[in-house]
Amino acid sequence: MDIPTLHGNFLDEALPRVRQDGRFAGVALTGSIAAGDCDEYADVDLVLAVDDAAYDAVMRERLALIGSWTSLVAGFTGEHVGEPRLIVTLVGPPLLHVDFKFVRASDFAERTADPEILWDRDGLLAESLAERPLAAAEFDLQWIEDRFWVWVHYGATKLGRGELFETIGFLSHLRDTVLGPLAARRAGADPRGVRRLETVAPEAAHALRATLCGYDHREAGQAILAAAELYRRWSEEVGGTTVERRHRAEKLALQYLHEVIEEVSEERWECTSSRQE
Repeated sequence: MDIPTLHGNFLDEALPRVRQDGRFAGVALTGSIAAGDCDEYADVDLVLAVDDAAYDAVMRERLALIGSWTSLVAGFTGEHVGEPRLIVTLVGPPLLHVDFKFVRASDFAERTADPEILWDRDGLLAESLAERPLAAAEFDLQWIEDRFWVWVHYGATKLGRGELFETIGFLSHLRDTVLGPLAARRAGADPRGVRRLETVAPEAAHALRATLCGYDHREAGQAILAAAELYRRWSEEVGGTTVERRHRAEKLALQYLHEVIEEVSEERWECTSSRQE
């Protein structure tokens, strides 16, 4: 396995120490290292399989355990990404981002990508992977369609109120939740927000520049319009899915967005004229 020196040194240090704890059934790598496309900026994504009977006790000790395996700088649980079993850490120095995901051994085979097993105490992890098929990564275009035009209206209200920081954050949400995954799916890649989009879908990444804006009302309005247009076009190009389109919501949300853009433009023109007078 070809990985950067820093990452390899961490694994060489930590893995033997994990193996000394009899409550662990094995350790595996996921993420870019397991996929074979990591670089010096990659995280280390570890899955630690814990004997079911010891799981609750291990969960209470996670930070202390990590601190005994490596030089822990900081760490916190992963509720922000919907994964409370996860501990997100910095270790070092040199600083390295390492994610430790603690799972019951009986749940190890629940996955959307195959891990690279580093240590398998009794061979049960490899056996469980062989017995349970890989679950496809979720991408529900109907779920997106049911929400997208409501989101567009929401973004327009932020623009109309003059909350430009909120509007800029909203556009980031659309890229992460909708446009990035759509672009990746069109390119035949796994949808993972906008991660590595410049590599897996460079043409789409270039098109997404139209959804960026500075702290400017006009730019923000045009960026929302660009996001809506890309969604309409790209969602039609994703095959294999029948989607019930929310045409009325689309029409009314875009109408409202145009009205807000026009209103904001008029207000800015009036303000400019007043200052000139």
